[in-house]
Amino acid sequence: MIGYIKGKLEYIGNGFVLIENNGIGYNIQVSSGTQAGLSNLKNEVKLYTYMYVKEDELSLIGFLSMDELNMFSLLITVSGVGPKGALSLLNTLTPYKISLAVITGDIKTLSQGQGIGKKIAQRIALELKDKIKPEDAFDFSDTDIAKIEKNDDPCMSEAVEALIALGFSRAEAVKSVCAVYEEGMQSSRLISLALKNINN
Repeated sequence: MIGYIKGKLEYIGNGFVLIENNGIGYNIQVSSGTQAGLSNLKNEVKLYTYMYVKEDELSLIGFLSMDELNMFSLLITVSGVGPKGALSLLNTLTPYKISLAVITGDIKTLSQGQGIGKKIAQRIALELKDKIKPEDAFDFSDTDIAKIEKNDDPCMSEAVEALIALGFSRAEAVKSVCAVYEEGMQSSRLISLALKNINN
């Protein structure tokens, strides 16, 4: 199985990207969050991948973060949820929001994915409630939280929210921003460095 692909971003299509690695172009399906984070062509990128194998289909599905890949892998274990359904939910919600919805039994939120009706949403909440722990949804350290809360620089909070909007979990966003933050940084610079930190 291919764990990840690292190479040059050659093309961004509707729900897929082409990444060139050693002369081979990989067609990889992606969520909207991952696609939003891959804005610069010709840049080297790294996508964590899931290989979907069926009798008449062989496809690669890629994610910028392990959190998104792990959530995708959980979603497709639910009866009635295939790769398309899992991706549609990840197109609408971040892994963090899906985790919270499962933990709280928020069926309305889980029904937001295209093709995910109320019955499927209920099944997701039921079948994943024992697989997603509350601490997984809030998996960042007290030290990292303190850095955000005690710092007067609004750029830190802006950067965290920007990373979350790109599909990263709050845990990943907080940790990455805290790892690269320096006093006086502009938010755009902080976001850029935090993205590189996550992708490395």
